[in-house]
Amino acid sequence: MTIFAPLGSLTPVQWRAFIAAFLGWTLDAFDFFLVTFVVSAMSKEFDLPVPRVLFAVTIALMFRPLGALIFGILADRFGRRGPLMASVALYSLFELLSGFAPNFTVLIVLRALYGIAMGGEWGVGAAIALETLPASARGVASGIIQQGYATGYLLAALVFGGLFETIGWRGMFFVGVLPALLVLFIRTGVQESPAWLEGKARKLGDEGNLFKSIQQHPVLFVYAILLMAAFNFMSHGSQDLFPTFLTKQHGFLPGAVRNVTVVANIGAILGGTLIGALSQRVGRRLAIMVSCVLGACLVPFWSGATTAVMLALGAFGLQFFVQGAWGVVPAHLNELSPGDVRGTFPGFTYQLGNLITAYAAQWEAAYATKSFPLPEPQTANYGHAMAIVMFCVFGAVFVLTAVGRERRGIVFAGSPAGAPSG
Repeated sequence: MTIFAPLGSLTPVQWRAFIAAFLGWTLDAFDFFLVTFVVSAMSKEFDLPVPRVLFAVTIALMFRPLGALIFGILADRFGRRGPLMASVALYSLFELLSGFAPNFTVLIVLRALYGIAMGGEWGVGAAIALETLPASARGVASGIIQQGYATGYLLAALVFGGLFETIGWRGMFFVGVLPALLVLFIRTGVQESPAWLEGKARKLGDEGNLFKSIQQHPVLFVYAILLMAAFNFMSHGSQDLFPTFLTKQHGFLPGAVRNVTVVANIGAILGGTLIGALSQRVGRRLAIMVSCVLGACLVPFWSGATTAVMLALGAFGLQFFVQGAWGVVPAHLNELSPGDVRGTFPGFTYQLGNLITAYAAQWEAAYATKSFPLPEPQTANYGHAMAIVMFCVFGAVFVLTAVGRERRGIVFAGSPAGAPSG
């Protein structure tokens, strides 16, 4: 029996829930990353420096926890399908409206609203999928769903490369309305989570459950937020400054930066899928900790290589294990979550961790510039700074994972039967 065998036993209802969660996160990331590709163009039109324009990215990250809280509470009280459709529809709408922004102030407001809508998708989408699937399929489903993020990044890169010169930065936002079509698929093809339906019968969706749950499990909430902060720093610390490292320190042209980034994202997709699936056999914590150790071993090759080929191979390997560890997260957080707030807990703790690390790229760049300056045009030894940061972050994720608990294979109320595997 292979690690992907559980997918072969899924029913059409389970497949549709799984596909909806994956596409929701893929298209969410697609819309988010479109902004990162047009920062320079917006800088020229609004006559603002690039660092200031980048606040349009930061503010979306800052408002994601609010969206996770709002849509998560709605999902626990009224069911998963409605809030998931609302999240996708709203982030598509605000993406479209961003293309009409008459000035930078309006754009910032729209990106904040987009962040709220975006923040609601991950937790609710993962909940409806993982509560519908059998326990035996959670590992591989978790890995694939999480890599919707890398897939969305790839799609954004392809759209940018193929259409930007024709439609401009505003047209890129207009393309971003396409995810709204996913609402039709969810509306017609996805059924409500069986775990939520059973919970509803027991009145698990009563108002105030989140706050009661925090009072009952304060250590669990704090632990999950700290774990997600470390995870998000592992992701942002290895991704956000990497293009600048290639451009400034190595002098790569845009085409070379794109090629290395594409290879890195292929590694991310493969790693998240494979290690997420393996976690069903070896355990969630062991899969994460092994990924941290192997990823740390690759840091010198990732940051110290000098040729495009070696940098691409290093990025492939590092992202294989960074996103490999991330591939375990949807299943791990949903299994750790108290059952009455599973629509809220994973997304809310994830996004609060993301809020803590929203300025990771700026901090990492400042650290490189101050501690490891280089003469122009290189500016700073970004590679050295990133290596130190990643060694520390891998260690933090390893320790936090090791001291935590695991509930691999736990059967969610109302979900299809599946014997616990741990």
